[in-house]
Amino acid sequence: MVSQKKKKLTPVMQQYQELAKKREPSKFSFKNLYRAFLAGGLICLLGQAVQQLFVHFGGFSVKEAASPTVGVLVLISVILTSLGVYDKISQWAGAGSAVPVTGFANAMASAAIEYRRDGLVLGLGGSLFKVAGPVIVFGTVAAFAVGVAHIIIDPNIVGG
Repeated sequence: MVSQKKKKLTPVMQQYQELAKKREPSKFSFKNLYRAFLAGGLICLLGQAVQQLFVHFGGFSVKEAASPTVGVLVLISVILTSLGVYDKISQWAGAGSAVPVTGFANAMASAAIEYRRDGLVLGLGGSLFKVAGPVIVFGTVAAFAVGVAHIIIDPNIVGG
């Protein structure tokens, strides 16, 4: 079956398929797993360091330092994305750079950069909500489901 399909392809198409096969990402490897673990861990280590700076030098409690820490990580991610550095990190790290909040900020900033020439409303605004919309909807639904489950497990929480 495969050989029949190759016979129908032009020589240029066959060359392209051979090139594409060479460039195809490899399947699971421990090297990719290690890189993702290392990158994700370093991002979390950076977040912990930023949080400790807010606690020790800003006078925040650990709980109060959480929100500004996320803000700083998002800001760093957006700056690195705009400079083209975060994409290189992502290519090396894979899922390790995509899972933390910095990955979401990178996705948002990349969409903003890519579609800014199409205008503020249709380009920038529409593109940002293509990325953020599913995340916001899922977050809202998940928060509702966890809240309902919490009420079912501990009914004294309502009106208590």
